[in-house]
Order: sequence, then structure tokens, then C-alpha cells
Amino acid sequence: MQVRVLFFGMLREVAGRASDSLTLPEGATLRDLLWHYEQQIPRLRQYLPSLAVSVNQEYAAAGTALSDQDEVGLLPPVSGGAETAETVAPTAVITREPIDTEALAHRLKRPEDGAVVVFEGMVRDNSRGRCTLYLDYEAYEEMARKQLQALAAEAIRRFAVRDVALVHRLGRLQIGETSVAIVVVSAHRGPAFEACRWMIDRLKKTVPIWKKEYFADGAVWADGEPFPEDRVIG
Repeated sequence: MQVRVLFFGMLREVAGRASDSLTLPEGATLRDLLWHYEQQIPRLRQYLPSLAVSVNQEYAAAGTALSDQDEVGLLPPVSGGAETAETVAPTAVITREPIDTEALAHRLKRPEDGAVVVFEGMVRDNSRGRCTLYLDYEAYEEMARKQLQALAAEAIRRFAVRDVALVHRLGRLQIGETSVAIVVVSAHRGPAFEACRWMIDRLKKTVPIWKKEYFADGAVWADGEPFPEDRVIG
């Protein structure tokens, strides 16, 4: 059988490619696929304990059986979000356009709301003790979009807030630009604050978005936060 393998973030540079077409025997699992790349790309071994893997844009365990034409993503820890933004319910999108957080909040507010909590993640001018020039964000876009939508829906359910908006930007961002915006509207401030904090913390751990930091003397992939234990294959 034939499967398509996608390499993201720093793994793309380790593998020397963004994607690969791999022939595997019938009944092969993700573990077999990983063993193949361990042999072909020895440097990959050091990353395996912290990797997550997806099959057809859903997180999967190492023992997952593969089928012909599956799409497998090898995902380093994420560092968090192409298209122009699209509206879903709740609003959870990725975009390459500047994020207008004020317009986002204005669109969500209703007379019955007693609280609006807004969070913006911005590109700062320093990192690792060096002056940052700009950042580049990339994502496994189809999967990231699904994960953002699921995250927004779960926040509404978990914290009983009325509505949320969650937008992440991709591409090159300059100092001071907004990379991610979260807006939560609710009858009361407590749940709104809790939902906002939970979404950004969860996004940083689970949504397949990575950033590369550029300095005057080079560039590095940002260290991602560890995946939840149930999503790590190592």
C-alpha cells in the first residue's frame, strides 16, 4: 500500500523534504512507518519521544493500522494558526491576513453579555536573549482548522460561555503584529476569563502550528510545549 507522509516544522529540515510517498506492506502500522524513517533519517530518533502523529488529520497512536492512501503527519511539539478567514460556528479560523481583534469582539457582543474577555498574542522584539527580526508561522492547515474549531466548541461547552472567537495567523509576521486572538463573551466575567485562559493554553499544546524565529545572525524553530501524554507516540 502507498501512504503520504508530511513533515512539519523542524522535521521538514531534518528530513530534507516536506512530504514523502512511502510504500508499506498490508497491515503496517504507524510504528512500522516510524521505524522506517528512524533507519532512513537517524537524526529523527532524537525527536521521537516528543512527537505526535496524525492519520488523515486526526491524532493517532503508534499502533494504529494504516490503509492505502492514508495521509500521515509527523508533528513536533506545536508553537502556537492558506486562506482568508472563513466563518464557522463558533468562529475558529486560520488566516494569512492581519487580525482585527476589535472588529472580532464587536461582532460577537450582544446585549445579554455582561463580560467580554480578549486575548492577543503578539510578536515581541526579543527571544532567547537576542533581537528578533520577524517570525514565520506555518501549520498543518486542514488539521489545524479542525482542531481550532473543536477547541472553540469545547470551550463553550466546558465553561458555559455564550460564544467565542479564535483566530490564528500564518505566514510572516512583523514585530508588534497579532499572531493569535481570542474573544470570549459571557453573562459573567469568571467563566469568560477561565475559558480564554484554557483556550490559549490548550492551543499551544494541541493545534499543529509552528513558528520559526529570525534573528540577525540566523533562525531557529521555536521550542514547542509538550503534547498531552495521550498524544505522544514516543
